[in-house]
Amino acid sequence: MRIGGFLPLSLCDYPGRVAAVVFTRGCNFRCPFCHNGHLLDGEGAPEDPAADGVLARLASLAARLQGVVVTGGEPTLQPALADFLRRIRGLRLAIKLDTNGSRPDVLAALLAARLLDFVAMDLKAPWPRYPELSGTACDVAALKRSVALIAGSGLPHQFRTTRVTPLLSDADCEAITRQVPGGSPHVFQAFRPEQALDPRLRPGL
Repeated sequence: MRIGGFLPLSLCDYPGRVAAVVFTRGCNFRCPFCHNGHLLDGEGAPEDPAADGVLARLASLAARLQGVVVTGGEPTLQPALADFLRRIRGLRLAIKLDTNGSRPDVLAALLAARLLDFVAMDLKAPWPRYPELSGTACDVAALKRSVALIAGSGLPHQFRTTRVTPLLSDADCEAITRQVPGGSPHVFQAFRPEQALDPRLRPGL
């Protein structure tokens, strides 16, 4: 399990819960507006926390926490993800997964194993523009399958879109909204340009 960062306390990353946040390393997308570019490299860095150390820290904080958010990067790329989540389960903490939806088979297995309590999936763009906004060729059919899995999971969930004004028009945002199944929450997030992966999107450039 490659972990690129750990936040011991957050009041905004898990709706309705006080949570810690675990940032996994590695991502298969290269979204130009990504603000976590330092996590894209899956190889890790010497200062990265070890999984056992993070779990020990979670155990020490468990009495003050209500949940753990596992985000990235893209967590579903981690071969040891299911085992890591099982160990969090052992601490009696709720688990929220943030995902780009590119690996529906992994998502389906986690749901079947009842290792998730909340799922948030980013919807980057209208389907025809996904390769452009994700920065890579991607399997749109896989993304659609993840949307259906999440919407039909019976779990609290959320679809999220970063509204990047230079890249997404009002028509694009309306098209993205139509991609969300009826009854599923969809929120637009503010774009944070300061650390954008594409330097042309950063302020003053």
